[in-house]
Amino acid sequence: MVTALAPSIFNDVIGPVMRGPSSSHSAASVRIGLLLRDLCGGLPDHIEIDYDSQGSLATTHESQGTDMGLYGGLLGYAPDDVRLPDSPTLIVEAGTVIEVRTPRLDDAHPNTYRIAATHNGVEHRIVALSTGGGMIEVIELDGWPVSLFGDYAVTLLTTTGDSSAVVEGIDDATVDEIVVCTRNDGTKLIIVSAQKPLDDAIVDELSNIIGVHRLRSVLPVRSRRDLTVPFAHASEMPDAHLLDQRPLSDWALQYETVRGGIDETEVLTHARHLLEIMRTGVNTGLAGTTYDDRILGWQSGEFVKLQESGRLLDGGLLNDMIAYVTALMEAKSAMEVIVAAPTAGSCATFPGALLATIDSISASADASERALLTGGLIGVFVANRSSFAAEVGGCQAETGAGAAMAAAALVELAGGTAAQSLSAASQALQNVLGLICDPVGNRVEAPCLGRNVTGAANALSCANMALAGYDHVIPFDEVLDAHRNVSELMARELRCTGLGGLAVTPTAQRIELSLKRT
Repeated sequence: MVTALAPSIFNDVIGPVMRGPSSSHSAASVRIGLLLRDLCGGLPDHIEIDYDSQGSLATTHESQGTDMGLYGGLLGYAPDDVRLPDSPTLIVEAGTVIEVRTPRLDDAHPNTYRIAATHNGVEHRIVALSTGGGMIEVIELDGWPVSLFGDYAVTLLTTTGDSSAVVEGIDDATVDEIVVCTRNDGTKLIIVSAQKPLDDAIVDELSNIIGVHRLRSVLPVRSRRDLTVPFAHASEMPDAHLLDQRPLSDWALQYETVRGGIDETEVLTHARHLLEIMRTGVNTGLAGTTYDDRILGWQSGEFVKLQESGRLLDGGLLNDMIAYVTALMEAKSAMEVIVAAPTAGSCATFPGALLATIDSISASADASERALLTGGLIGVFVANRSSFAAEVGGCQAETGAGAAMAAAALVELAGGTAAQSLSAASQALQNVLGLICDPVGNRVEAPCLGRNVTGAANALSCANMALAGYDHVIPFDEVLDAHRNVSELMARELRCTGLGGLAVTPTAQRIELSLKRT
């Protein structure tokens, strides 16, 4: 066993279940908002938000759902709450005064939130990062340096006394970790991470406590004391001699049962639940969606109509994938519930390709759930070695990862081996290195729809090539290293800032202006 960063398939890769155009914006900001609400002890009366002018959020916070998610979280809404799209209006109606500024801060991460919130005359400050796919890291609370990911219930205790006495007084079997920070004036912050917040009875027995705050866990799979995982990278998978004999889902199940501390039945049950939500998203999109603030209308229905009448070129399974992918993207843009897999911007590549293939071959429930987990494990490898965030690595990070996940899953559905799934994932990711993120009108629709469709086509091609024994040449881990390196070399203007590529064409500029006027 090795200690790792330990992403979870259900935390970092397939999820969150959410509404909104972008998981990095819409879902991550909900989680940050929820934690800030807890820190304040309720809805703040006044918030001041600083987004670095050189980052991504300065130009996209209104159009890609950052405001919607952050204000929804401050109101106490979950990422899939039906009220979320109205949160910018509802928070003002609730009496909160909001000030958004975009100074030059030169923050290291493009998705950095710096927020000061006042509630009942008391100010609290938070600095947090959206790290991709709805995942977050809080790096500062009220001036204290911290590292919180939302995977624990956290109790924050401030004291001017002896911190060792406080720590000794916390006698609770559910406590997983205690970290003590000290300021020059002797004030100490004791961070207690556990499966549940410290009970009042325990806190009341502690001496010299001058502040108590409780933050909820915002992730579905929590961490725990001495967490380990069986492997972190494709090259570390145990029983490598069996990769040519067994499906990749065997390793995916092994990974997630250890990571989550749950049994295989629970893992498969959660996979089934996510597949059902994805299926509902496809059906919702195909049935027809409307939403005022979007560029593209309902197109999936006409595609299916023409496909069924024989008026399209014969694409077979690929045409089914196009319909499913389009339907999911339309559902996302209409603020319907989707599963970020691995992100909202790429929410259709993996699910659309997977569900279309499941239907095409009438795959069993067990085979479908296992294929989803196979894609999830590929995503774990991406999370450990590179990034899903378009703000970090462009569209190669989002639909590129989605295509790799889908390619591996399709191999599994076809009865392929783990080695073939890894080969398909390697080829799929190789095909998109350097793919930029340049959303038109700062909406996650165009060219995002086409790139999700292309990602599904890429996955289908690479799955069949891997099944036929094509040589992928570069091992998946090395492709991921190249993926990360390309991200680091990519210009800021090409990483979801709306400052390059198609986003700055004359037509795109006209579209953005027209959207602002409506």
